[in-house]
Amino acid sequence: MFRLPRSARRDQAPDARRRVGVRRASRLSTSVTVVTAVAMLVTACTGPGGTDHPGETTSPTTNGAAQARAVAGLGDVASSKAGAMRLADGLLPPTNRWFSGLVFGAAPQPVFPSPISWQVTDDGFAAGLPTVTATEKTIAGGATQQVGLDLGATSTLVSAYDSVSVTVEHRDGSTVLGHTVVAEGSPLVTYTAARAGTVTATTPIDGTGDGTGTVTSGGRTWQLVVRDGTIDGDAIDLRSGGSVVLLPVPDGATAAQTARLVAAARPLTGVALDRSASRGKQRTTLTYDFGSGDRGVLVPQPGQGTTGLECTGLHYETVQGPAPVCTGTALRFAVDTVRPSDTLDLSGLSSAERAALVTQVRADASTVDASSYAADSYGGGKDLYRVANLYRLATQLDLASVADALKTSVVDELDQWFDLAGCGTRTARCFAYDPTLHGLVGQEASFGSDEFNDHHFHYGYVLSAAAVLAADDPALVSRWRTVADLVAADIASPEATASFPALRVYDPYVQHSWASGFSPFADGNNQESSSEAVSAWNGVALWGAVSGSTSGSSSLRSVGTWLLSNEAASAARDVLDPDLSAFPEFRHRVVSLTWGGKRDHATWFSAAAAAPAGIELIPMPAVAASYVDAGGAAQIRRVLAEAVPDGRYDVQFGDYLLMYRALASRADAATALREARALPDAVVDSANSRSYMLAWIMSRA
Repeated sequence: MFRLPRSARRDQAPDARRRVGVRRASRLSTSVTVVTAVAMLVTACTGPGGTDHPGETTSPTTNGAAQARAVAGLGDVASSKAGAMRLADGLLPPTNRWFSGLVFGAAPQPVFPSPISWQVTDDGFAAGLPTVTATEKTIAGGATQQVGLDLGATSTLVSAYDSVSVTVEHRDGSTVLGHTVVAEGSPLVTYTAARAGTVTATTPIDGTGDGTGTVTSGGRTWQLVVRDGTIDGDAIDLRSGGSVVLLPVPDGATAAQTARLVAAARPLTGVALDRSASRGKQRTTLTYDFGSGDRGVLVPQPGQGTTGLECTGLHYETVQGPAPVCTGTALRFAVDTVRPSDTLDLSGLSSAERAALVTQVRADASTVDASSYAADSYGGGKDLYRVANLYRLATQLDLASVADALKTSVVDELDQWFDLAGCGTRTARCFAYDPTLHGLVGQEASFGSDEFNDHHFHYGYVLSAAAVLAADDPALVSRWRTVADLVAADIASPEATASFPALRVYDPYVQHSWASGFSPFADGNNQESSSEAVSAWNGVALWGAVSGSTSGSSSLRSVGTWLLSNEAASAARDVLDPDLSAFPEFRHRVVSLTWGGKRDHATWFSAAAAAPAGIELIPMPAVAASYVDAGGAAQIRRVLAEAVPDGRYDVQFGDYLLMYRALASRADAATALREARALPDAVVDSANSRSYMLAWIMSRA
């Protein structure tokens, strides 16, 4: 079905220029605690609320100073699209987060700290445990208001955050009333009073007189645990620093199980992220601060595992499936390390295949000229990526003169993009800095990139192309490093600096990225193209390896590999081969559009059958072979039966679907090769070429 563009400008209708439009005629053993309370600049927070719940400060390191000088050299965008923000002074604006809708836009949007929903109300807040339903194309668990507190608030702002939790400050005029903390991976809602006073439950409380009570609404029961306060009817009297913790009771819980969870319903203050790599695994630890190392209620995503947790045997229903209800201090999970790669293995090609590929590379290369590259950051990135892959094939096939010409073409184009002062002389093929949102915007902007939509999709292509061209050319590394490192930092900075937030788009709890900068949606943030996200992290890691950012756990190669491995694991588990057994009404094999509060078999740009699968394959880098065949040959054939039910591949994404088919079996690869040779030029994607498509399939035939 057609919709407004996914995370694009809200006033832009789908058209032929949609970013997926057809083409024009080492083993690691290090560990790092990532600075995730991406809150402060080098100076202390001075805005309202910031000093009550301060985030961690950034470090004024030598590298940070050099980065700031480079940012100054870029120049600023003409104007920021941020608008008014509900954000404490001194905090880096949290674009591309699960909670971005609380900060940007005319009014706060509901957010989905799984397994619950939470939203600002006229005078306080409301929370709910969504009822999950499914239809043929959608699994939905929208925001619901089952329990809430009337605080007498007239406004809110985000006063602290990290990569998993957010603190919302409630105010009456200029008076700070208190703060609410919610976090992904915990069902708890913690409200802490900044001053003594009374708050009122929006649903009648069945109190026990011992500081606990229950609320029943919408078929759900919530427990209330009050500390430094008392319950009197529907009123809760709190001393300064007193708190109310809300907990939804899982379906089927016994009195003993409920009591165990109530005992673990402790005030949550924040979450720390630690990442490490060892023994072929990329490891993630999310440590929840419930005070003095106490255990709290935690809920890992389905498929993440329960290492180190004490689980109750109960579950919450979520849009991802039944999620286990546990107690503990941290969520810990590990995924197989995916090694970054940009090179196809052509060693097994027959002499006839090699000769045919040589002919095709020569033909594709002959069409490359200065007009081959779009001027915007997405279209231009895809074009750079396509020609860079042609260059890689030419070098592998010993076509020296062809490779030289292709290199010259791509280098000329990248020289413009990586010109530090480029936007001082032109309005396209350059980067400018948004000092309000603390990030780079490619000029000219495309598909809402000036609202920080899709940055990782765009910049991954550019970094991948740069890594290919500069791999054996130190002079290019030296020439490009300043701006290319800023491009990488915009989407994948391992820590917060004065110029960039940490891990702008990546969410370590859900294990994937969020594509909308401002998230102006009632269903939360969203991501459509898991494959372009994987390709982006592959590009970050490859550029880190080429540029020399390889030493230590905060290097681009290290953080890129961690991001690549986790995003690939999520794409395989949740998108390409999802366990949908809990949703028999959902009738499709791929979940192509993931939101905080729902999952869709749909895209923003096309109602065509091939679109949902195709958008999860583009651009099929060499590294894609490590995960896109999740579910094996049977799943590949099921997906293709939906995507091309008539067996015709002359459709948008037909090139990627044929490359995908080649992973099923040698016989499928042989068939795919025949189909690929006859595929019309018009349906070969702008990030792809017939040469690369044939080389991919030949390497598997």
